[in-house]
Formats: sequence, structure tokens, C-alpha cells
Amino acid sequence: MIETRPLTERSRRLRISHLDALEAESIFIMREVAAEFERPVLLFSGGKDSIVLLRLAEKAFRPAKFPFPIMHIDTGHNFPEVLEFRDRRVAELGERLIVASVQESIDRGRVREEPGNPSRNRLQTTTLLDAITEHGFDSVFGGARRDEEKARAKERVFSLRDEFGQWEPRSQRPELWALYNGRIRRGQHMRIFPISNWTEMDVWQYIAREGVEVPSIYYAHERDVFRRDGMWLATGPYLAHGPDESVERMVVRYRTVGDMTCTGAVRSDAADVEAIIAEVAAARITERGATRADDSFSETAMEDRKKEGYF
Repeated sequence: MIETRPLTERSRRLRISHLDALEAESIFIMREVAAEFERPVLLFSGGKDSIVLLRLAEKAFRPAKFPFPIMHIDTGHNFPEVLEFRDRRVAELGERLIVASVQESIDRGRVREEPGNPSRNRLQTTTLLDAITEHGFDSVFGGARRDEEKARAKERVFSLRDEFGQWEPRSQRPELWALYNGRIRRGQHMRIFPISNWTEMDVWQYIAREGVEVPSIYYAHERDVFRRDGMWLATGPYLAHGPDESVERMVVRYRTVGDMTCTGAVRSDAADVEAIIAEVAAARITERGATRADDSFSETAMEDRKKEGYF
């Protein structure tokens, strides 16, 4: 049986589980944003964290429509299973989906692909900032969690971004007693992270409790992969394996969803949520640290990208 982390003093007094406490906190944050900002938007990648955000939005606002659209920053190098899931899930919800395309940014000359680097992950920043400006969004929900990466650990729930969409740690505001300061000047916006205090284990336990569907790539399946830079990368139209990189047919799954060219698979036989929970309990490295090549570019890769305007 998987042990859950101790309840907070408040949750003990109210006799609620730690998942109930996390859910209540996240719903409060989402409703606070809906009340305080004029044009929020929810980023949705089709990954487990953004799927949880959609479930929380349902609980926060149903039976009414969401008071914000859903937006995906599409690199053009996504897993096809995830794109199929994205379109089907948004259609089931009956909500508005905005797709901001990195390929369109390339075609317009806004960004250039890096020679020798097949990943478009870093190019998403310009596409995101352009979409925020085009639609006039003043707050952007994201599924980042503090346990993912050391730069994420510094993040506030309400993360202020300046007129250029950039993150400056010294400009962030205190959030004592769960009081959030959403005041912004013209051109600024807030990134909002309702599940900052969740862990990977919390996310999977919540998915299990709620019976939420996730893309099939999260579960064990057979796939052609090859080894590069310590990770198992999938073969496909966006990433060619080298002559010294042999392709193997393996049973794998993905712990995180990202650009196919920089997201590694892990060997796994976990074919259901309970098996994934057991696997996560035994893991000693976060999903981003284990399977995202873009985070190992340098010691400060994530923080550097955040300062440029990344998620």
C-alpha cells in the first residue's frame, strides 16, 4: 500500500485527506484568478498536469462554461497520441481551444530552428508570448509543480512577468497566508500555477481517485527507440537516429509529455494507474530530470528559459 504524506494541521482539523486539501487550494486559486483578472487562459499540452488542471476547472466552474479558453502551444513535433487526446478531450468539454503554432512562427520569421538541434522546445517561448499579446491575455494558468525542477521550486503561485514576458525572481511578491497580489501594469501578465504544491505522486493519486483519462503513452507499450545522451528517444519523422545508434523494440512508457525530439521514454511494465503509482513511489529522480533533454542543456537551463518567458 502506498503511504501518503502527513496531513497539514488544517486538514487534520477538518478531517480531510491531503488530496482534498490540495484540490481545495487549487480550486480556490482558479476562482481567485477568474474573479481578479479580465482575460485568463489555461495552457493545455495533453500532459498529466494540464489534464489535472482541466479536472480542477470542471470542479471550480461547472455547470457553467469555463471563464477562459484553453490554449496549446504546438511545436509541430508532438506525439500523435497526445494531439488526438487533446482534441477529443476539449471537444468533450465543449470549450474553446486556441492552437498557437511554432511552425507558423517559423514561417513568419519570428523564430529560427537551431542548426543541429531538432528540438523546437525553446522556440515555444516566442510563440507563447505572441499569442498572449495577440489575444490580450492578462493571466495564464500552467501546470508547473515545485517538485519538478530547482528553478520551479523558486516559483510563486502568482508569478509576475514583465512587459517582455520575462521572469525576474527579485520582482516576485510574497504570498503569506495564501494572499495573492494580482495587480499588474499595462503589458505585464501573471503566470498562475494552481498545482505548485502538488507532487508527481499527488498527481497520479488524484488521477486514480477521479478516474481521469490520460494519453496512452503514459502506459507501458511497445515502441521503437534508440539511445542518445542517456535517454531512450522514439524513432519518428522528426528525429533521425545516427549510424551508431541502433533501434530497439522495447516496452516503455513516458513519465512526461513534451516535444518528441527531447522527451525520453523509460523502461516500464506499468500498464495501469496503480502500477504507475507504485513505480513513482520507488523513483528517486523527478520526471523532468529523468526524461527531458532540454533541461540538461546546462545547470540553469530551466531558469534561463523562464527568464526569457518560458512556461
